[in-house]
Amino acid sequence: MRGVDLSSVPKAEDLGAVFRYADGTVGDPVRILRDGGANWVRLKVWVDSPDGYHGTAQVLTMARRAHALGMRLLVDFHYSDSWADPGQQRKPAAWTGLRGSALEQALYDHTSDVLGALRAQGTPAAMAQTGNEINHGLLWPEGSTDDWNALAGLLRAGSRAVADASPGTEVALHLAEGGDNGGTVWWFDQAVARGVPFDVIALSFYVYWHGTLDDLGANLADAAARYGKDVVLAETAYPFTLRDADGHPNLIGDTGQLPPAFPPTPQGQAAWLDAVSGVVGAVPGGRGRGLFYWEPAWIATRGNGWDPADPASGNAWENQALFDFTGRALPAARWR
Repeated sequence: MRGVDLSSVPKAEDLGAVFRYADGTVGDPVRILRDGGANWVRLKVWVDSPDGYHGTAQVLTMARRAHALGMRLLVDFHYSDSWADPGQQRKPAAWTGLRGSALEQALYDHTSDVLGALRAQGTPAAMAQTGNEINHGLLWPEGSTDDWNALAGLLRAGSRAVADASPGTEVALHLAEGGDNGGTVWWFDQAVARGVPFDVIALSFYVYWHGTLDDLGANLADAAARYGKDVVLAETAYPFTLRDADGHPNLIGDTGQLPPAFPPTPQGQAAWLDAVSGVVGAVPGGRGRGLFYWEPAWIATRGNGWDPADPASGNAWENQALFDFTGRALPAARWR
């Protein structure tokens, strides 16, 4: 599994972003990355995004593009109108007043609608995440890990929706902190004890936030063995430079944030991708399915910044894309 999260591509293209192969030839970013060896596309879904993107319409369009190129699809449900991660799991505005079984039904219906539409157009998802980086739960406050029984009810509703709407689609449960074995075990012990069905353990791992490669390898191996499931690195990335293209500070802009073995250069970025791929591939029993590079095509494009409600917001990620500031594919865009 060599995956790329291309959630930002439809908006970038609408705003005029141009992507190029390494030789400068203009091309479709999905095809450029497929030609480099990527074989899965990951797409996030927001319930009602303020910018009108990341909804069912864009997912259906991108799914057609991916399937036409022979790529498989992972759908990443955030169950929010905007970003969902360990620090924020806001309920969609339309679900604000829902509690208990009504909230479970809303989650079920949304999951079923998106996956059912993909199946109906002949581009079914191969895998679906029922939540994004849900270390502290989802749909706060009802689905917080402060009330694991309520959270498990929501997760079971998500798994049922996947099975009902898209038979054969695998369910992934996704946490951040890929190097945190204690946190991973605590979370999955709670889910398993409450009968939450899942097929795959998905983790995010950013080396500047989530531990060392050794930490990651140990956690992946333990999780796969302990729960008898395959593991996937659902998100990772690394900078090819510390400069920024749009005047907006980057999240990673200091060499002190990075391991010395991997300098923030195009070559260092490619070496990082090789190294982290090797860690996933070394999980015993062939349980390490592969990884997804997060937002490799999120280059600096005016209007396509961090805040979907603010067209003037900047991009803090363009120095971690797999395309340089001119949209040209970098060495890491070709998997080895």
